[in-house]
This record gives sequence, structure tokens and C-alpha cells, in this order.
Amino acid sequence: MAVPRLTKDEARRVALHAQLLDAPRPTGLVDVVERLTLLQIDPTAAVAPSADLVLWSRLGSTYEPAALIRAVETDRTLVETVAYIRSPRDLPAVIAEARGTPAHPSTRAWLEANEPFRRDVLELLARDGPLLSRDIPDTSVVPWPSSGWNNNRNVTRMLEAMALRGHVAISGRKGRERYWDLPERVHPADLPVLDHDVAVRLRNERRLAALGIARAAGPQIPGESPYVGDAGEEVVVEGTPGTWRVDPAYVGLPFQGRTALLSPFDRLIHDRVRAEQLFGFEYVLEMYKPAAKRRWGYFALPVVHDDRLVGKLDATADRKAGALVVNAVHEDVPFSSDLADAVRAEVEDLARWLRLEVRWATRATR
Repeated sequence: MAVPRLTKDEARRVALHAQLLDAPRPTGLVDVVERLTLLQIDPTAAVAPSADLVLWSRLGSTYEPAALIRAVETDRTLVETVAYIRSPRDLPAVIAEARGTPAHPSTRAWLEANEPFRRDVLELLARDGPLLSRDIPDTSVVPWPSSGWNNNRNVTRMLEAMALRGHVAISGRKGRERYWDLPERVHPADLPVLDHDVAVRLRNERRLAALGIARAAGPQIPGESPYVGDAGEEVVVEGTPGTWRVDPAYVGLPFQGRTALLSPFDRLIHDRVRAEQLFGFEYVLEMYKPAAKRRWGYFALPVVHDDRLVGKLDATADRKAGALVVNAVHEDVPFSSDLADAVRAEVEDLARWLRLEVRWATRATR
């Protein structure tokens, strides 16, 4: 039987609808995270922290960062895991997949050697938790084998390894530091225990529902996998190699586009190959490059308009000066006057949300 075909326009619209980047905007913070399945936590705040930018780009200026903190630390309607904020409904599959996936041999050897250290952490948290990592003694038998930034960060490495497997949980934050506790004090009490195969299937289904269209498998990339196994249905997208998996619930829906500014860590562009194949969009996060070698800026925000990615916004929040400084708007396609006005309006909305004034250093570069 012939594999169904989608045009690129159809594929892009599926992706944008799945990521809540069409109109009308959603209205519920928890509902947004449920749909996206995760918010990546990154400390970089050249404009705003990534998790906040992702929520602002969906919810608009009604979104308040304090609401996210409240949802995670007070209401427990969302949970923080290592590197991400998630819906509690996804925890069973995330934990089961981590437990069933073999650790790297060096990590496994380190954990086995430090089993007494793990027990010490659990006993201390049971008695005194929640605790910051700095308040947990390092009783490791073998130090973490790294000459890089993780060197001698044994407590953090142990806590993160335990959290991935559901043995401890992050209960809140003090600035950038995390409070750690036993999971039964943080997570819902009625979470099911899943086996590994069921967890992988559920994770693939949830990931496809969040992405709309994705590859079944591919090269490993950092962070959350962009691949969905055999979830959904197989399709061909015109002008792209191979086949894709699509969530059939999104195919053929009416589409109303809008303009949005995205976090550099947004899931729409997280898989750079997918972004190039579906949107013709080239993007590299350049904050790790020397300034002279940057094409688009330290923390350039991808620009969505209608069903395309059309450019990048090079802007920085100068909070001391009370300004959102726009260094450049890089046009991947020539902006019409209507497109330019729509981008300008979104920049001004971003500044209002940040409680800053816009300072336009320049209009655009191509």
C-alpha cells in the first residue's frame, strides 16, 4: 500500500499546531506543558530564561513566571526533573525508561562503587529533607571520573542519577540551587509503575503528539530525543528524504497562523535537521562562539510568521538600563511591510512582558 504524502506546507502546519504556535493562543499554563510534554531548564537569560520564553511565546503577556514557580513548588501540578519541567502524568514513563536503559559503563561502575553513598543520601533526606545539595555530605567511595566541569561534583552527580531513576525528587529552588527530597513527598501518590517497553511506547506517543511530525529514528543529539519510533502513521513529505511519522489527529485541520518569537531551545527548532528539511531554516546557537564569528547574535530568537520560520531576532535585555536592546532583525526572507509590522509588534509585546522599553539599534540585516 502506498505511503500517504504530505506537502511541506501541510507538514509545517502540523508541526506548528502541535507546538501551539498557531492561532488562537492557548490560555492555560499547565495545559501548555501537558501538550508540549516538557520545558527545558537553562540558566541563560540574555532575554529571559528559556522555560519562560517558551510559555510567553504560547500564552502571551498574560503569562507570569511566578505562576510557573507556583505550579511546580506549591500546587505540584507540574514537576521539575533533571533539566526539564514536566507534567506529572509523564513521570512514570520517564522514570521507567531511565531505569530500563543501560547506563554508560563508566557511570554504571561509578554508581555501583558508590552504593553506600546512595544509601547515605536516602537516609539523610528521609530524616532532614528537603535539602540543598551543599547541605548533603560527600561520602562517595570513588570520585566522579571527570577532568571537566563535573570534576569532584560527586553529590550533584549522585542526586541527578538518583532523580532520573525516581529515587529522589526536586522539590523546589533557592535561586539556581535545587532542593532535594524523597519522591513520595513531592510526586503524586498514585503514579503507576510501568515496565520499560510500555514506557518507551508511551514516551514515543507523547513525543509525537507534542511534535506533530518527526522521524522514527536518527543520529543521537543532546537532550530529549526528537525521535518517535513507530508512533503515529508513516508519511512521505515532498522534497525531503525518507519517511516521517505523523500524528494523524493533526492532519487536515484548519490552520490560522500568527507571529511568534521563540527561545533558542524551543522544541520547534531543537532538531536542527528537521527544522532545515521542513522549514528551510538554518540555525545555530551562537553564545558559545567568539563575538566576531557570530552571524545572528549571542541568543538570537527564531521568528515564526504564519507557517514559516522567517528570521532571527538579535536582542538583549539590559535590565539596568530598563531596555530590550534590538541589535538586528535578520531576515531569512525579505520582509513585507505587513510581516515587518507583525514582528515589530511581537518585539514590543516581549518588551512589555519583560517590563522594559524597546531600544532599536537597527531595523534589519539580510
